[in-house]
Amino acid sequence: MSDSFGIHSVPDVLAWLSSTPLTQEAAVVAQARRIVLDTVGCAYAGSRADSLVSLQDACARVDPGHVRLGNGPGLSVGAAAQLFAYAACWDEACEGHAGAHGRPGVATLATVHALAGALTYREVLAAFIHGYEVSARMARALRIKPGMHVDGNWPAFGCAVAASRALGLTDKQAASAVSFAACQVPMSLYLPVRQGSTARNAYLGHAAVLGIQGALAAQAGIDAPTLESVSEYARVGLGKEVGPWVGPGRFEILEAYLKPFAAVRHVHYGAAAALALRERIGTARIEQIRLSVYEEATVYCANRAPATAIQAQFSLTFGLAAALRFGSIDHETYRPAQFNDPELRRLESLVEVAVDPDLTARQTRGATLRVLVNGQWLEATVATILGDAALPLTDAQVIEKFISYAQGTVGVDAAHRIANDLLYGDLDVPYTGLLV
Repeated sequence: MSDSFGIHSVPDVLAWLSSTPLTQEAAVVAQARRIVLDTVGCAYAGSRADSLVSLQDACARVDPGHVRLGNGPGLSVGAAAQLFAYAACWDEACEGHAGAHGRPGVATLATVHALAGALTYREVLAAFIHGYEVSARMARALRIKPGMHVDGNWPAFGCAVAASRALGLTDKQAASAVSFAACQVPMSLYLPVRQGSTARNAYLGHAAVLGIQGALAAQAGIDAPTLESVSEYARVGLGKEVGPWVGPGRFEILEAYLKPFAAVRHVHYGAAAALALRERIGTARIEQIRLSVYEEATVYCANRAPATAIQAQFSLTFGLAAALRFGSIDHETYRPAQFNDPELRRLESLVEVAVDPDLTARQTRGATLRVLVNGQWLEATVATILGDAALPLTDAQVIEKFISYAQGTVGVDAAHRIANDLLYGDLDVPYTGLLV
C-alpha cells in the first residue's frame, strides 16, 4: 500500500520487517538468494578488469584488512564495500527494479558482504532483504532530478539499514542510521556516462560506505536528526517533496529483475527484438536498421559510436548491434576482441532510433525493430523481456550466467559449487565459507 511519507514511515517498515519471520517468506528468501548469486557473479567478473585489479592492490597496501572479493587481497571493511560495488556494476549486468529506476541490491549486498564476518548465510540474507526493502521504497519516493545518477543517492538508505541489521542494531538505531545518511547523501551526476568515464562505477560503493558509517555512528551513540532529514534532503537536494511511500506488508524484492544482457535495462528491448530476427538473417546482408522505442530509453541511452565500455552499456545502438552480431551482450562484449569488431561497428552505424509516441504516452516499455535485408523489411516487436518479474530467468539460467561470469575468477568447479550453495544450500553456515 502507498501513503504519504512521514516521520513514522521508515520505523513502521523496520518494525514490520523485524516482526516478519523470513522462514515464513519462502518466495522472498528464494528471490534474495537469486539476487545474491547473480550479484556475486557480476562482482567476480568485474573484479578482473585491469583498473579494479590495480585498485584492489592499492587498497590492500594502504588500507589492508580481512575481507576478500573472490581471490583478491584482504581489504578493510570500507575498501571491500567499495570494491564489491565497483565490480558488481562494472559490466552493467547486475540486478535492478523497474519501480526504483535503479538497482537497490548492489550497494546493499556490498554493505553486507563487507560486514559479514562470521554471519551465517541466513543472517546475511535477512540484512540484505531488510536493506533492499528500504532502498526500493526510498527509490520510489525520491526520484532524482535530470542530470543526476541514481546510484549515489537513495541506495545509501538501504545500506544504512543493511549495515544496522548486520551489526545487530535495534530498529531505533537503524532509523537513526538512515537519518544520519540523509544528512549527507551526495550529488551524483550522469555526466561520466556521457563522457565514457568509469567514475560512475564508484557511486554505489560510496552509498555502501555511507550506510556503514551511519550504522556505526548509531551504534556508538552519535545522534542524528529525526527522519524529517529525508524530507529535508528531498526539498534541498532534489527540489521536491517526498513522493508516495510504500508502507509495510508488500515485499518490493519480489519485483526485482535479473538481466540476461550486460547493459542498462533500456537497451534490452531492442536487443531482444534483434534476437527475435537474428536467426532469419545474416548480418552481412543487413542494409538498414530502425528501432522505435519509448522516449526515456532514447534520453538515457543515446550514446552513438561509443568509445568506452560504459558508453556502450548505455547505448541503444551498440547493444542492438551486439545482439545481432554475437547473439548476446555479456561481459566479453566490452573486452577489445568484441568491442572493436568491425562488423559490430558497421551494424551500429546503420541503426536509426525513433521515439514511439504510443509507448511514451502510455508510459510503457517496449520496442519495435525493423531490419532491411535484400530489399525486404523484417519486423519484431517486444513488450516483455526475459528477467522481468513477469518473465523471470529460471534458476538454470541464473546459474549458467553465474558460472560464465565467475569461472574466470574462481575456476569452473568452484563456480558450480558456489552457485549450488548460494541458491540451494544450508542457510545456517558461515556466508564467507560459501564463497571459497
